[in-house]
Amino acid sequence: MLELQHISFAAADGDTNKEILDDVSLTVSERFVAITGPNGSGKSTLAKIIAGILTPTEGKILFNGEDITGLSVTERARKGISYAFQQPVRFKGLTVKDLVSLAAGRHITVSEACNYLSEVGLCARDYIDREVNASLSGGELKRIEIATVLARGTELSVFDEPEAGIDLWSFQNLISVFEKMHARTQGSILIISHQERILNIADKIVVIAGGKVSKVGTKEEVLPGLLAGRICPALEN
Repeated sequence: MLELQHISFAAADGDTNKEILDDVSLTVSERFVAITGPNGSGKSTLAKIIAGILTPTEGKILFNGEDITGLSVTERARKGISYAFQQPVRFKGLTVKDLVSLAAGRHITVSEACNYLSEVGLCARDYIDREVNASLSGGELKRIEIATVLARGTELSVFDEPEAGIDLWSFQNLISVFEKMHARTQGSILIISHQERILNIADKIVVIAGGKVSKVGTKEEVLPGLLAGRICPALEN
């Protein structure tokens, strides 16, 4: 279980510090947890704090009861936390198969790599030996990154707007990947998203507005207000 205790984060803004997150507390133990809210509300910052990319100004992060606030991205990955960027990183000279093997933490066969790529809707033979560089589109790279999270199979997987750049791949397929991931790991999947179709599969929805948690509950408790625009006018269908 992930537990955030009174997380605050301020970033330098000229001669002053700008408060991006203010006293955020929440737990993640459910199968699917969605974090949503207006643009600029601090959602991606929160995801990066969970992953260890950013360090909170105040507060604690506990994972299975252990304080991981001071641990690096690599150390958190070893503990069982995966993170998929909103804009995936490109690696010149590294093939897709190499990247999936690195994610899995072991040398995997071509057949295994192909299986992961097939699950995210890519024809494996067209991608397995390609370099993870500028020759790949944003949508292709996004799917490959989702495949690497599948290969990791960690207890907690964090996705920052996984739907971005995959217009040609149906949402139903993306949701199916999440369901398969949970079936394998029996862990939690935390998704940052504005999309109604993704929020609709969530066991818990957390609404962040102005750097604070403004609403937490089941989709039955939260989604009607989102759809009516009373909580988050930025929600997309």
